[in-house]
Amino acid sequence: MSATVGMGAEVANLPMGRRRGHLVRAVLRSPAGALAAGVLALLVLASLLAPLIAPYGFDEIQTAAPFSPVSLDHLAGTDEVGRDLFSRLLYGGRLSLGIAFGATLLAMALGIVWAGIGAMRGGLADDVAMRGADTLMAIPVMLFAMLLVGAVGRSIAGMVAVLGVLHAPFVARVVRAAVLGELHREYCTAARGFGASRTRVFLRDVLPNISPVLGVQAAVTAASVILTEASLGFVGLGVRPPQASWGTLVHDGYTHLYQSFAYVAIPGLLIFLTIWALNVLSDQVETALESRGRSDV
Repeated sequence: MSATVGMGAEVANLPMGRRRGHLVRAVLRSPAGALAAGVLALLVLASLLAPLIAPYGFDEIQTAAPFSPVSLDHLAGTDEVGRDLFSRLLYGGRLSLGIAFGATLLAMALGIVWAGIGAMRGGLADDVAMRGADTLMAIPVMLFAMLLVGAVGRSIAGMVAVLGVLHAPFVARVVRAAVLGELHREYCTAARGFGASRTRVFLRDVLPNISPVLGVQAAVTAASVILTEASLGFVGLGVRPPQASWGTLVHDGYTHLYQSFAYVAIPGLLIFLTIWALNVLSDQVETALESRGRSDV
């Protein structure tokens, strides 16, 4: 505990730019944080390099007999039409992680603007913004996603738009709380006293100081997006064939569970590892921030 508080004291006394760098190093020094970062980096790198390292095309059929077991030629076996599952997992990762990245970016952008309008203007604008967020958050994300995907279609752009919009209210809630906490600090009061506009204070003063909070929320949002996209794929509302994400691979494999357990287990494991890594990293950053807060008291 004393080591954790000491680390927080170090972070608190650094300028903002160096403080963020020290925060990253503090997270990576912890065994759990380093392991999670390594797992996530490996998954992202393998997905990005899929065209270079995949032995077959993502939809190349009859590479071997259907439901061939795991072997040196087919590291994850084959599916019902003889497609190499290892190759499809790599390309599926590109799709799953790409959708997660796009939807998270959209959710963060919408949520930050949403929270900024409410928190900086206050009064009626804040009430309307937050009541709208509460209303959307009251609807189960998966149910809402199924309705919207059915309406806009199962394209990649449609999935990104739906998942980004649905997660924006959760981002707005967290960001608003962080912004309100910063507005009472002396640097914000001084900036307003010197005539800086609300927008300037928000963009140039508040946002840089809540960037660690934004990082934590981005990781949590990405994990939720991946889980929601995988769930949509499992119920048959994922991206259209012949494209495949990890969620649609689980759906396809489930119908052939008795022929090939790896068909379901491996994409399910990759989904689990990605969500686990993102949650661990967000927890480690949050722990570092809490220790910094205790050192400031």
